[in-house]
Amino acid sequence: MTFSGTVPTRRLGPGGPEVPVFALGSWNIWDRMDPEARLALIDRAVGAGSAFFDVAYYNMGPHAEASRTDLLFGEAIRELGLARSEYLLCGKLWLWEYPQTGFADQMRVSLERLGAGSGGPEAFDTVVVGDFMGDIDIARVVRDVQAEIAAGRFTSWGVNNWPAASLQLALETAADEGLTPPSFAQLKYGLVRRSMAEGEFYGRWFREGTLALQASDAFEGGILVGKLNPSRKIGADVGGIRERIAEAYPRVAEIAASFDATPAQLGLAFCLANPATANVLFGASSVEQFEDNLGSIGLLECVGAERLREATAELWLDREVRADGVWEPSAS
Repeated sequence: MTFSGTVPTRRLGPGGPEVPVFALGSWNIWDRMDPEARLALIDRAVGAGSAFFDVAYYNMGPHAEASRTDLLFGEAIRELGLARSEYLLCGKLWLWEYPQTGFADQMRVSLERLGAGSGGPEAFDTVVVGDFMGDIDIARVVRDVQAEIAAGRFTSWGVNNWPAASLQLALETAADEGLTPPSFAQLKYGLVRRSMAEGEFYGRWFREGTLALQASDAFEGGILVGKLNPSRKIGADVGGIRERIAEAYPRVAEIAASFDATPAQLGLAFCLANPATANVLFGASSVEQFEDNLGSIGLLECVGAERLREATAELWLDREVRADGVWEPSAS
């Protein structure tokens, strides 16, 4: 399946920017590509109307990796000579060492690493606040986010895998104090993991239009596109279902083939078939992968959302995993 047009856009929640339905992520991406490949991929994303980049400084908690991925991205956009108006940036604010390491310091460091003051971006368009672990003062988070908005470092924000009760408190705090509420949620979502995004908690917010969904980890670290034994670090296995996911890959490939599509195209088209999905965050590491992913737009247009969901219903593997975003101790 192919697609040769411009990537469509959707609103990233109330108060959020208009964004392309595809976003390129940074975790273990830019730092495993050579310079020419980085430049070619970013340039192609801009040309396709899909220049929305999720860029973070991975330096806290389990992400204390001394990663250079954000530095490499900043170098690439400066080398390409991109004007700030040509791309959108989604940053990260981490809660692992919060409030000891505050949001102002995190924003300053992230922007400096991207080249602020040296031709790089001086602000993000939006940010994701996560990962959520431990006892967090939610009201303080909302107020500290507002301080960064007031400082001009971004204009909207979302959350990453927050427990439903904590997100409800954030929404209530923002409403009570006249502050900016989160406009989207970045959740693990795709063919096999649906409970959190489609369950009674987040699903209600999505249906009501309170939040938009930013789908992430749709390929389960590459397993759902045929890389059954990923060698790189991938996301948490909430519910302990990764072995079952690997076992399901042949069926994923079979369903994709029935539509004359690739497994990647099937996975992305499924995410876009959900009207709550504003965009899908993926980690293409070559122009060839990106071109293949673009074909999912053509697949959705050709097949339609209802037929796609019917054909893939059997692949929902986390039906028994808690839908309120509270991770069980077995979730690693």
